[in-house]
Amino acid sequence: MADVDFSALFQALPVACSILSREWEYVTVNCAYERASGRSREQLIGRYVFHVFPGGPEGDSARRLRASLERVVNEGEADRMGLQRYDVEEPAGSGVFQERHWTIVNTPLFGPDGRVAWVVNQVEDVTGFVQRLREADAGAEPVRQALAAGTKAVEAELFARARELQEVNQRLRRAQARERHAAEAARRALEIQQQAIADTSHDLRGPVSGLRTRLEVALSDPEADSRLVLDAALHDAERIGDIVADLLELARLEARTPLDTRSVDLARLVRAEVDRRDEAHRTPGVRVTVDAEPGVIVDVSPVRLTRLLNNLLDNAERHARSRIEVTVARERGEAVLNVTDDGPGIPADERESVFRRFFRRADARRFDPEGSGLGLPIARQIAQAHDGSLHIADHSPGTRFTLRLPLQQSPDGF
Repeated sequence: MADVDFSALFQALPVACSILSREWEYVTVNCAYERASGRSREQLIGRYVFHVFPGGPEGDSARRLRASLERVVNEGEADRMGLQRYDVEEPAGSGVFQERHWTIVNTPLFGPDGRVAWVVNQVEDVTGFVQRLREADAGAEPVRQALAAGTKAVEAELFARARELQEVNQRLRRAQARERHAAEAARRALEIQQQAIADTSHDLRGPVSGLRTRLEVALSDPEADSRLVLDAALHDAERIGDIVADLLELARLEARTPLDTRSVDLARLVRAEVDRRDEAHRTPGVRVTVDAEPGVIVDVSPVRLTRLLNNLLDNAERHARSRIEVTVARERGEAVLNVTDDGPGIPADERESVFRRFFRRADARRFDPEGSGLGLPIARQIAQAHDGSLHIADHSPGTRFTLRLPLQQSPDGF
């Protein structure tokens, strides 16, 4: 294919075109634009478009043009303005404006970084057409009477169609914006799903490989202790089951499955669960204290909230040196539950990471090698399912998890 001189092609275009920078200065114009605007390229290039063409004393046409150019830059889509009145100062600098009518199309030009770098401003002067309509309307009396109604109707129709075109363009832009948002949401959801599959495969690979190896050894070694092999295989199977159960729980929570809620005294639930854990198992050398304000009533699923609390306590016990503090209180119309340990703490830049699936800090892997990294993500999903929040608050030493839930409203709404 022969090389094309695009500069010469641009200059030879019969359509009047200029290229504007993002600061609305002329970068270049073609010959047709010089003729249509009545300005030479020396009078245009490097000049601010609204200084060269202010659009008349009222400035409304300039405002519409600026809005169109800004839409092109912000949305990266062409904008058709349709029929517009945009008066031109003749001669330049005289303060005298001639009535002019145009159809205008603004189109984005993208730079190497993918952002809109310039705007192509394409114009067509239709002043002569509008004037001929008016001349026909003002002609000899018999002709004028015959054409007046039709001429006015055509002119009105032109401007009406121009307004309709602008409205259609606006609706199309809104629809395109919605489509872009939907596509972006779908892309993010796909990325999350792909990452979840990759993480799940990675986390299940260990116990599945261990289970397979143990069984292969048992089959190949007739003198292997079958009970030890079966105990180890059962342990691997239980770990797989725990991971799958956690993943199913996350899926249900993320799907916003309706919760079976009832009124719960948060302080009573916390005290009962801490007492139960003390009876079932106590971490050596770690003391758990509870300071709970009575009568903090919330509408929750007791089963889910108990799981959230246990996940926080399990995490605290893995890291605490000597004590864990659990508090319940009212604060600005919310129920606030804090679980605080005196461990090494979590760096500020990792406080959100711990809520990602399968994320495990080095110390967590050391203290609990078989943990799944799903406990805290499940806890946050449970909080959000109850229209609450769970985050790591500033605290030193150690780590403080703060759960906030809406208080139950009284029957009168307060």
